[in-house]
Amino acid sequence: MSDPWKECMDHCLVVTKEAGKMIQEALKKEISVMQKSSPVDLVTETDQKVEALIISSIKEKYPTHSFIGEESVAAGAPSILTDNPTWIIDPIDGTTNFVHRFPFVSVSIGFAVNKEIEFGIVYSCIEEKMYTARKGKGAFCNGVPIKVSGQEDITKSLVLTEMGLKKDPEHFNAMMLNMRKVLTIPVHGIRSPGSAAVNMCLVACGSADAYYHIGIHCWDMAGGAAIVTEAGGVIMDIAGGPFDLMSRRLITASSRTIAECIAQQLQVFPCGRDDTLG
Repeated sequence: MSDPWKECMDHCLVVTKEAGKMIQEALKKEISVMQKSSPVDLVTETDQKVEALIISSIKEKYPTHSFIGEESVAAGAPSILTDNPTWIIDPIDGTTNFVHRFPFVSVSIGFAVNKEIEFGIVYSCIEEKMYTARKGKGAFCNGVPIKVSGQEDITKSLVLTEMGLKKDPEHFNAMMLNMRKVLTIPVHGIRSPGSAAVNMCLVACGSADAYYHIGIHCWDMAGGAAIVTEAGGVIMDIAGGPFDLMSRRLITASSRTIAECIAQQLQVFPCGRDDTLG
């Protein structure tokens, strides 16, 4: 069988569409918001219901597969990537956006085998944009092929990142300093859409030229990593080395030149690893 995981991807597409409908319906109602680790780390009943929907559907069809889900990990499940076929799920990437009805809210699912990502799906469900990628077969948005901008001049680049409260003042200062360093390269500007998965897809389709982030999670990155790679983009560690899905940090870019330029500017601060949580 030349494409052993096609059936998994086809099933994932069906489930992702169902999850997107659930989110769209929830946006029409009052949203019940709860707090996780801090006043800015939010979760809603919809996050939990969407993840339960996705996992139960996949587990029924593939009972031997493994799962890493944002809300499952928050509830105490392990976040360990093994060689077993593993679904890495963010039910709502951009929960704060969802709470405020800011229009970048996505379902993100990556599928890994032998610790390598085989495919990724990101559904920006308010925009109704379905991004898909299968290893070696290209990247698409609503079925239309996409590719990165190919930009190699950092001074002509639009860069994405995310900003938020950091409990450690040194980490907060480093985050702000990094933005200042990138802006004064100079670049055309920095944008913060609020969804890591959407950010990666914006690089993949050429709407932005780079995205960097310290402190996100594997479920934020897994789906988008497949899409940006298959769109011809570069993905690497924040310090310039190889990308590590469990490292909680990354740079994606339209070219290696831009990725390396950003890596040279950034002050790295510790953010832990997903596979050592708890």
